[in-house]
Amino acid sequence: MPLRRHPTPWAIAALLAILYGPLLVHWVDGWLHKSISIQHEYFSHGLLGLPFAAYVAWGKRKAWAELPNHCHPLGLGLVGVAGLMYFTRLPDWMNLSLPVMLVGLCLSLKSLAGLRLQGISLVLVALATPNQLPYLIEPYILPLQQLIAAVAGFLLVQLGLPVTVESIYLYVNGQTVEVAPHCAGLKMLFTSLYVALMLAYWTGILRSRLQTGLFFAGTVVISVAGNILRNALLSYFHGMGQTGAFDWLHESWGGDLYSALMLGTIILLLRLIQDRVPAQLSLALQSPSSSV
Repeated sequence: MPLRRHPTPWAIAALLAILYGPLLVHWVDGWLHKSISIQHEYFSHGLLGLPFAAYVAWGKRKAWAELPNHCHPLGLGLVGVAGLMYFTRLPDWMNLSLPVMLVGLCLSLKSLAGLRLQGISLVLVALATPNQLPYLIEPYILPLQQLIAAVAGFLLVQLGLPVTVESIYLYVNGQTVEVAPHCAGLKMLFTSLYVALMLAYWTGILRSRLQTGLFFAGTVVISVAGNILRNALLSYFHGMGQTGAFDWLHESWGGDLYSALMLGTIILLLRLIQDRVPAQLSLALQSPSSSV
């Protein structure tokens, strides 16, 4: 795409880079070095999703160019709203202005057809944009915390350890372990579902409601079960005084390795569904045999 023949797209791209380049660098640095707030760490799946969204959008550049140029009335309004959100200088508003800006640009340049074409990329960007949603959800996940504590305690009892469970607290060998909201696996659940969405789009199973439903349900089960096992291990290490192993799994690269193994399990689940589950169920209706 020569710059002299198509100056508008390049000008828009340059403006977006100037506005949102530093913001994206801040996100990536915070996710990599865990120097960002706990709530914003919940969106570290953007390390995978944002490049993938850009790759998908770039792959559709020819189809984008073939769409007629048409401005939807809502498009310019959203661009204006995104600009106002950005220049408030409030971190969350600045973050959320990115997906709003991208939706506004799609509508302004190619109307609804452009929005549909870039739909998956826009969804991936929106779901990777740091916001306060985890903070708003945490007060409502007490039942999940209690479930994790109860099942982890049950597993440790099977190993012969003296364990007492009270609500979200485990008392292991005289040591207290709390299943706090940020230890309830919400971050890993977000990451698992996000990666599942990427895989479902990449493999094309989104076209099958049956396969998609089973895949996402299985992803939730794997995420919850994996987090229960992780909390059981952490409780065991803490209760047995194995501080090094506890820190390795809780705060060091052991946690990243454990998360990678869980995501690998999700990939295996996808392959199993693709091999064993039909895209749709076909029910053959058999007419009753006529009596003579």
